[in-house]
Amino acid sequence: MIGRLRGVLIEKQATEIVIDVNGVGYEVLVPMTTFYGLPALGQVVSLYTQFIVREDAQQLFGFSDVTSRRLFRDLIKVNGVGPKLALTIMSGIDSDDFVRCVQEGNTAALVRLPGVGKKTAERLVIEMRDRLKDWELPGSSSNIAMPVSAAKVNIAEAEAALVALGYKPQEASKAISALKADDASSEELIRAALKNMIK
Repeated sequence: MIGRLRGVLIEKQATEIVIDVNGVGYEVLVPMTTFYGLPALGQVVSLYTQFIVREDAQQLFGFSDVTSRRLFRDLIKVNGVGPKLALTIMSGIDSDDFVRCVQEGNTAALVRLPGVGKKTAERLVIEMRDRLKDWELPGSSSNIAMPVSAAKVNIAEAEAALVALGYKPQEASKAISALKADDASSEELIRAALKNMIK
């Protein structure tokens, strides 16, 4: 079991990074909430990890803190929620906001997350309510919890799509940041970036 990694960040693109630990490069999948807090390439990074072995793959997931890792572990215990969906959920909403949604039964906010339909949202609330009842939320809030950083998620998705099309991560990031369209969907960002890049 690999529970924690500390090493030099040598590769970084949306949801997937590589950490050099004494000459060994570990590929780690991270939620966007962790990705945004990563240091620059060449800097030391420390992540709490969860190693998952399946018939067709062995994957290492990384998190900025133990509470995020705990949430991931609880999520993948929910019927119909695998590691990929758990990572997507954690990329679209802050851990505390997610817990608040579950505790308040706010399925309307959960269905706004990519890949989460009404039935999945209801399952998340039902199956995770007891597991998260001891979760300490910072202060009390009467605001309805909503997925955070939607614009950042769209930007990350657009950058990842451009990289998948063959552009270098630096080129993709530069092309997307040049658009300055915070309210655009990932599809709109991709189309606009491609249009500009082939001029």
